[in-house]
Amino acid sequence: MFRNYFKTAWRNLTKNKVFSIINILGLTIGITTCMMIFLYIMNEFSVDNFHERKDNIYRVMRGSKSSGIKAPYLSGPYATNLLNDFQGEILSAVRVLPSNGLVTFGDKAFNEKKLYITDPEFFTFFSFPLMKGNPSTVLKEPYSIVLSESTARKYFGNNDPVNKVLQMDKNYSLKVTGVFKDIPANSHLDFDMVMPLSIYYKAEWFDVWMNNNNFTYVLLDPHVKKQELEKKFPAFMDKHLGAEMKKMATRFDLSLTPLKDIYFESQSPFDNVKHGDKKVVYIFLSVALFILIIACINFVNLSTIRAVDRSKEVGLRKVMGARRKQLIYQFIGESVLITVISCVFSVVLLNVLMPWYIDLLGYNLMVSWNSWEIWVFLISLVIVAGILAGSYPAFILAAFAPVQALKGKINPGKAGALFRQALVVFQFAISVLLIIGTIIIMSQMNYMKSKDLGYNQDQTLIVKIDNNDIYNHRIAFKRELQNIPGIESVSLMSGEPGGFFDAFTFEVEDQLEPWKARSEFSDFEFVKTLGLKIIAGRDFSSQFGTDSAQAVLLNKTAVTQLGLTPDQAIGKWIRNTLRDSTRRRVVGVVDDFHFLSLKEKIDALVISTSDDRRVALIKLQGGDIASGVDKVNQVYRQIAPGYPFEYSFMDQKFDTMYKADIQQQRILSIFSALAIIIACLGLFGLASFTATRRNREISIRKVLGSSVKSIVVLLSRDLLKPVLIAMFIAIPAGYLIMHNWLDNFAYRTALQWWIFLLAAILTLTIALVTVCLKAISAARTKPVTYLKTE
Repeated sequence: MFRNYFKTAWRNLTKNKVFSIINILGLTIGITTCMMIFLYIMNEFSVDNFHERKDNIYRVMRGSKSSGIKAPYLSGPYATNLLNDFQGEILSAVRVLPSNGLVTFGDKAFNEKKLYITDPEFFTFFSFPLMKGNPSTVLKEPYSIVLSESTARKYFGNNDPVNKVLQMDKNYSLKVTGVFKDIPANSHLDFDMVMPLSIYYKAEWFDVWMNNNNFTYVLLDPHVKKQELEKKFPAFMDKHLGAEMKKMATRFDLSLTPLKDIYFESQSPFDNVKHGDKKVVYIFLSVALFILIIACINFVNLSTIRAVDRSKEVGLRKVMGARRKQLIYQFIGESVLITVISCVFSVVLLNVLMPWYIDLLGYNLMVSWNSWEIWVFLISLVIVAGILAGSYPAFILAAFAPVQALKGKINPGKAGALFRQALVVFQFAISVLLIIGTIIIMSQMNYMKSKDLGYNQDQTLIVKIDNNDIYNHRIAFKRELQNIPGIESVSLMSGEPGGFFDAFTFEVEDQLEPWKARSEFSDFEFVKTLGLKIIAGRDFSSQFGTDSAQAVLLNKTAVTQLGLTPDQAIGKWIRNTLRDSTRRRVVGVVDDFHFLSLKEKIDALVISTSDDRRVALIKLQGGDIASGVDKVNQVYRQIAPGYPFEYSFMDQKFDTMYKADIQQQRILSIFSALAIIIACLGLFGLASFTATRRNREISIRKVLGSSVKSIVVLLSRDLLKPVLIAMFIAIPAGYLIMHNWLDNFAYRTALQWWIFLLAAILTLTIALVTVCLKAISAARTKPVTYLKTE
């Protein structure tokens, strides 16, 4: 029996090639897209799941209720005192200090950016597998280092790296004591080298409570509740930091973030580990479901409209004794066969597209395309898509009365036509929504890229001050550059726009309450190099001997927050409660500029001449940029020999800051295009069916003098009605959804009417072309072809 079912199903597939190809192609695209997104979602939700004690590991967060800012960085004493004060509740603690350093071995030298300096218990605390070495001892020696598999190969080739010695920053000789497997993409921690923090245990800065520079992870006893422990943290802070908090007129608190939640936690400006966005995951999940639904709608529609053509087959089989249940099994079986064929093509297609998809995502997927999860997913798709999508047409076909079916008098009826039109409306509504979303995301990205940021970023190099040589000789580095023709200005600062801007508490003249603001520590050339506009007072100047220690600049937002005008702010005193022992005077006010991401409102900024230099901005004159970069390179190599010269252009900062948003735009654009293609395949199938059913009518109209144009209009009119209805439904929905999405940005493009008009025109044009292709073909057919039997 099953053999006959299969034969019948296969004959129907090969007999109706156009419909079969449309069904299989649509389902193949839909299933492939679903598998791609499924792999992405599986990877996102698998982050940090490989750690054996993941359920009891937490990261300690430091926050301030007054500022609302939470930061993951703590100082060295926190871990030690948390262990001492909460014995039995906190079983273990590990500090992780992200760093970088020049690592040399023989003639090989690399500035390693993924260096972690951590406590010796790191490899027993976490579950990063070691290929060589003992997890409990690899970091016991102060001058030891553990390498990733690929890093070991980079320095030592295929030779055994254990007991080899690497030079770190020309200061330390570190013995390789172990090798760990390359960090998987589903880890929020990402590193290539690990060295022991014990090398700094006796350093003066290490025990300073306010010197926050490391992540602190704690392992709780399984019986300890996170909420109960957090209630004890205020007393802990009063005990160890009460005097400091009183001095700063602020209050810090601690909280615990479960390891499994760190990846999806909102990223703070001070957090440099990997983060994801659950909203994006759910958006992609919705897109996958939408595309699969569109493909299934094609199948339902095309199978239903073919019911009339198969009515005689159904009638004959019923006369021969076939039961309704058997017919249902037969037609659902055909549906499952199409789905299985589509799944096979999808697996092949996914295998071909996988390298491109990984490149699009920007990281390796930890869930392989041929893993068991994929096969479970495919089987589920066969069950859901094959059986559910095939059930409606199966019940329609099996319900035909034998006598009417054999006479060929089956009429699908208005209800069936309305149902098919409703499905087409749903299809194109989804497609229009995706097009609107893509256009608005592209519009927002273009808006941010073209927005006036309030500073000049053209022809400006960013050079990190990230090693001892360049830091210790930073003044000489700047002086040498200023003497070179072709270099307009140089400024050393704590953070470039889009970079690091810490928040501090300030005392301000005539202000009763402490005031919170962001800070920039710079030299006298800061305003000149960035091209900022002074709107009151003056810039820093070497002509005023007190500026180096007693002057500050404020931005316009800072002045507004203080309830002053720019002119009123000049001469007011201000003091950083943590860093300044004496008061400084406001000598100037700069116009607002976007020193933070455009997702954030411009914040208050205090620019002072304190000595905290992490980056150099080098403004080149127009003309030969390559020559200017080469001159900077030469000076850098003189000042910091052995360190590779690494730089970026300031106007490239956009791509770095909004990398995730740009990536989402690309992926959504591709998926939107696929949704339109699948929907148009279904529309083409409907057009083919309509043209076939009306071939004789078309022939008679042509004999009576109808033109090709009038026949094309006739055929297109009914088919395009659902598309027009879909646009009227999708446009308001798209407005609401994208208005909500734009709320993520402090500075956003307007939802202009032309965006929705463009989406409507694009959809209508694509649908019209699809329908007209078939309509023109039908209108050009010679009347004799269909009237010769009359």
